[in-house]
Amino acid sequence: MLLAAVAVGPWLARVSVRLAARDETALPSGRRIAVTTLALVALLAAVLALSGLRPATVGLAWTAAAGLVLGAVDLAVHRLPDRVTFPACAAVAAALLVDAAVLGTWPALLRAVLAAGAAFGLALLAALLSPEGLGFGDVKLLALLGLVLGWVGWGALLAGVFLGLLTGALVSLALVAGRRAGWRTALPFGPPLLVGAALALALEGPVPLG
Repeated sequence: MLLAAVAVGPWLARVSVRLAARDETALPSGRRIAVTTLALVALLAAVLALSGLRPATVGLAWTAAAGLVLGAVDLAVHRLPDRVTFPACAAVAAALLVDAAVLGTWPALLRAVLAAGAAFGLALLAALLSPEGLGFGDVKLLALLGLVLGWVGWGALLAGVFLGLLTGALVSLALVAGRRAGWRTALPFGPPLLVGAALALALEGPVPLG
């Protein structure tokens, strides 16, 4: 899987640049390729440490790759493309379903579905009440993260959301303090959510089989 990351990393960098620019001919810089590839290697190593070799690992790996693309695009143009989020949701759901069929992890699958629904519903309500605070791309991303974090456990879901909000708040304060943003400046919320989810999974530790 780690060797695959070296091959897939440059492709992810290219996809990120093209989605951000909405230009199918755009090419990433060598630095972006290197950073994306190294990040993917690290994330896939973490995924293997978290879940081991099992069907669900495919879903977690897909989420890691999608997260790199979504985070890069959101940082560049404040947009979370559906063409990345939707396939990731489908891939994770399929992987968790196979995991349940093979290893009998049906309770974890049910919890994942419930968590995804809860995260989506609450985020949608927040977006409707305060569109300037949370976009619909963030809502769909939270459904994806709810699926992954909920599969691990309710504690991981709560920790992921909390750490995402905390990360976003700290980054905002740092930018304001450095006069790189004002209190009303719109900042991308996808990257903090992704960081929060990654931290929650790291804190949770290895997921047992069965």
